[in-house]
Amino acid sequence: MTRAANGSASAGTPGPNQLTPMRFVVGFGVVAGLGDFVYEGARSVVGPYLATFGASAAAVGLVTGAGEAVALLFRLVSGPLTDRTQRPWPITIAGYAITMVAVPLLAVGQLLWQVVILVIGERFGKAVRSPAKGTMLAAASSSIGRGRAFAIQEALDQAGAVVGPLVVAAMVAISGYRLGFAVLAIPAAASLVVLAVLRLRAPHPEAYETVTADGQETKNVGEQGGRPQLSARFWGYSAFTALTMLGYATFAVLAFHLQVRHVVPTYEIPIIYAAAMGVDAVAALGSGWIYDRVGLRGLVVLPMLAAIVPALSFSTDVALVWVGALVWGAAMGVHESTMKAAVADLVPPSRRGSGYGIFAAVYGVAWLAGSAAIGALYDVSVTAIVVFTTVAQLVALLAFFAFLAGGDDARGNRTVL
Repeated sequence: MTRAANGSASAGTPGPNQLTPMRFVVGFGVVAGLGDFVYEGARSVVGPYLATFGASAAAVGLVTGAGEAVALLFRLVSGPLTDRTQRPWPITIAGYAITMVAVPLLAVGQLLWQVVILVIGERFGKAVRSPAKGTMLAAASSSIGRGRAFAIQEALDQAGAVVGPLVVAAMVAISGYRLGFAVLAIPAAASLVVLAVLRLRAPHPEAYETVTADGQETKNVGEQGGRPQLSARFWGYSAFTALTMLGYATFAVLAFHLQVRHVVPTYEIPIIYAAAMGVDAVAALGSGWIYDRVGLRGLVVLPMLAAIVPALSFSTDVALVWVGALVWGAAMGVHESTMKAAVADLVPPSRRGSGYGIFAAVYGVAWLAGSAAIGALYDVSVTAIVVFTTVAQLVALLAFFAFLAGGDDARGNRTVL
């Protein structure tokens, strides 16, 4: 089979798909951008919204951490399901549909438990779709460059994450939280329409990844003797990621602080979040570019960025809060682009759904524990949060150096310290 036949070439017909790999990646970026318009718009005010129902800082940390854990842990089911069925499209569409229904319904929630269910439900939708979506993007990225493809995806994704919070901020300023959630029904419907069109034009994304530029069949780290395995490098990488997430607060906890301490007006909180998402997009592009050139060594900045966030974001100085949010966004950009690209390289193609699911579960458990701890420590003192985060990121940095010293990077190149 030639590259043109499976959609890897820039010229000719893309085989069973009507889109080239790049157009597929960009198309999914549009879907993701509309999706982020919806759920990032909502997440920008979830912390303060929960506070209006009487939730404490610990409760906000627990709920949002639980939501992230659900978004990641349930991938232990949806990931292997994707591998077994080899039908990523129905799973992806179902996941998007769940999210796009749950978010606008936040506008009609009357009791705390109802809002909590919808918040976690939105994250459940992400859990359903993410491994399947990741396997399709990984296939399309084989001829583009992992870092580049996932960075483009993240940048388009975050374009929606910038616009969504700004729209919600305007609606909150006009008429309160409920209008802010209700208006998100419009981009939610649009995302499902674009997703359906993309499904019709690229029904077989796996066809993008069959051979490389020299005509050889693709083979990833961990495929030995025809039997796919999850390598020790994958597990070491997952352990490092977990350590970084132990000391990384959700934005909802940061927003809770801004609300209860009256650091900024309520309507300004989603604007701060939008700015963080803008930095996320730029950081993702830079991180993806670095990954394609130096591999995982570029992740050395991640623990350093995460360590300085609490001292800035939990301040009552508005300028420091803004800087902290931007640093938080930069760290998220690295997480959402380079880390996904690395998993695609560390896991055999036939196990990518499971690989993404397992990686996300490790990531989610750590973020749940870290968010809950930071939320609880907030009721003690900001100093306690700073100490906890600094220690966690120091341990993560030591683990990262140990990981680098262990051998090959994600793309099979010998690591040089």
